[in-house]
Amino acid sequence: MRNSQAKKDENRQLILNAAGNLFRERGIDGVSVAEVMGAASMTHGGFYRHFADKNELVAQTLASVLDSGAEKGPTPIAAYAEDYLSMAHRADTAEGCVFAALGPEVVRGAAASRQVMTNTIRRQVDSFAQSLSGAEATRREVAIGSWATMIGAIVLARVADDDALAQEILTDAKKWLSAGIALHAEDSI
Repeated sequence: MRNSQAKKDENRQLILNAAGNLFRERGIDGVSVAEVMGAASMTHGGFYRHFADKNELVAQTLASVLDSGAEKGPTPIAAYAEDYLSMAHRADTAEGCVFAALGPEVVRGAAASRQVMTNTIRRQVDSFAQSLSGAEATRREVAIGSWATMIGAIVLARVADDDALAQEILTDAKKWLSAGIALHAEDSI
């Protein structure tokens, strides 16, 4: 008996969720299609009813994860940084930032995956910039610099095998961001 379209959509989402967690936790190249299907409680043979190949799975997984985390409207940078630059986020690679976990792999991957992430970069920068005052070019500069700082800080904190150093990196990145945002606010008065 054939599955209904709703069941097929549900199964597809289960696969995307499993892939999103596994890819962020172990890397794209560190996870096989069979492992993704097993994590979704499905057989490997069912994979090709949903995706042409692993590259398509990666691109659609990125789109699913990034769309589910998409902010609606302006996102204040300081509030975002408070959660992002935390020890909890550092520890939770499977549910954490796709850019920090998979950015370098996607650079070397399929064009479709890069396009998904590029679209998210644009959307996130616009969201941060909208939360600021002043000239558009300056707001974008602060937005890009702030987000790049956050991603770099979480990567460094994850690399560090010393919790005290990791906490220092996250705390100082938040302080640096706050100072930069405050300086921008003074300049736009």
